[in-house]
Amino acid sequence: MQKSIQEELIALVIRALQAGELDKLVQEEVILEFPTDSRFGDFTTNIALKLSKTLKNPPRNIATVLVELIQKEIPKSEIKDLINQVKVEGAGFINFYLDVNYFYNQLSIIITQGKDALKLDLGRGRKVLIEFVSANPTGSLSVAHARQAAVGDCLANILEFINFDIQREYYLNDEGNQINILGKSVQLRREELADKEVELPDNYYLGDYIIDIAAEAYKQKISGIALGDFAADYILKIIKQELSDFGVNFDCWYSQKELAKSGKVEQAFSQLKEKGFLFEQDGALWFKSTAFGDDKDRVIVKSDGSQTYLAPDIAYHQDKFNRGFSWLINLWGPDHHGYINRIKASIQAFGHSPDSLSVIIVQLATIFRNGQPIQMSTRRGQYITLREVLDEVGSDAARFFFLMRRTSSHLDFDLEVAKKQSAENPVYYVQYAHARICSILRGVTTQGKGDLDLSVLKEKEELSLIKKMLEFKEVLNICLITCDPYMVTVYLQELSETFHKFYDLHRVLGQSDALTNARLALIKGVKIVLSCGLELLGVSQPESM
Repeated sequence: MQKSIQEELIALVIRALQAGELDKLVQEEVILEFPTDSRFGDFTTNIALKLSKTLKNPPRNIATVLVELIQKEIPKSEIKDLINQVKVEGAGFINFYLDVNYFYNQLSIIITQGKDALKLDLGRGRKVLIEFVSANPTGSLSVAHARQAAVGDCLANILEFINFDIQREYYLNDEGNQINILGKSVQLRREELADKEVELPDNYYLGDYIIDIAAEAYKQKISGIALGDFAADYILKIIKQELSDFGVNFDCWYSQKELAKSGKVEQAFSQLKEKGFLFEQDGALWFKSTAFGDDKDRVIVKSDGSQTYLAPDIAYHQDKFNRGFSWLINLWGPDHHGYINRIKASIQAFGHSPDSLSVIIVQLATIFRNGQPIQMSTRRGQYITLREVLDEVGSDAARFFFLMRRTSSHLDFDLEVAKKQSAENPVYYVQYAHARICSILRGVTTQGKGDLDLSVLKEKEELSLIKKMLEFKEVLNICLITCDPYMVTVYLQELSETFHKFYDLHRVLGQSDALTNARLALIKGVKIVLSCGLELLGVSQPESM
């Protein structure tokens, strides 16, 4: 595959460092970025600032020497005709100015190839399992689960787009104490329906949905120990429908109950025992997780013979590798942060690299209505559900809003803003840019006469629009590095803003044939990128609004 312009420029910088015998002093990889201000070139690197402390020399001095070395390397480069200028600017940044024909050529490729021009082969077909949501089937999905669903599904879309082989998985915790409590909660409500007086303990599930399940169980004459499984199945059907309506579909629903029956937990214990990572103490079975950096060893089987939560999780993660996945991505809530080290320890005990598991902690979301946060309590059923958000603002706004902050940051979701049909609503703003372009292109049977000549696009706003389009691939690369799709929402807003500024200042139709033709091609390129970005977010691309 042909190298990108960024890769070629980075190679130039590396050769300059080698020529100056500075390459061994660079502790980090050379990074090339888009300048925040277009006046300072098309690409920039801060390598001189990184070297300044080591060399005990001002960064501008280092940058000046490096630019001289880069200039000597340019004639040997395959992109020598694309580089107009290399300058030292600011505190010591090295800025590259490219020939405008490079941008015309890139726009032409997008128009000709469509979304295929935006793809990257970063994954090279690597098998990846993304496990997310995995909410216990004890109630409807909360907004915390909804945010995890949006992040996980969008991340999977992006990784598929850059050529990873992705499977989406939901780990179904369908056995254990919480299922027993669920069954007992339904049993008490069922007894209420039979006109018995009951007292509901605080640790039982108290939401109104338990009454609905009890009514169905009463109707079907289901009682006793069977109620837990009945209620879990009932709720799981609701969860699946909610996720489907949210545009989230899983390739696999992995049952903890079936895992326990399969014997895989005992097989995992046997392998760990052979490796010397299990030991008995005080009548319990322990996993020697301190051998892999955990702060203390962990009990996996208690003295009473019952397993801890860690026991099936160890077997589950080993089974993921046994199914052929080389990279595991887990999306967890913030209450699971302390669980990371023990799971990473378990996969290392089986001989896997700790880097083969990425755990993404998705912070909570607070829903606001009329300026007031809505309080949540899962067991009491006092929380706003994914279904309520979908009914109130729709899937498009819900997905976009849940993705608008880094996963590591708490999210405030304002329902009133999400319903607005104005520029104040980010998803509306982006979708309107797409629809606005479609309305211009609609009905245009010819894009002017003669061949397409993009060189007539000379206005600052036109070139800014092309350059902004070309940032899309780098945004996808950032999403891969951070395992966070958040940057796509930021980028789409920036691209939409750049388009709206262009369109407010320059007419597309009614110009000379050459200029009309070129501007139609320009906005067609924007439409392709906007459509691709919205599709990766799982948000619709309306052609009229």
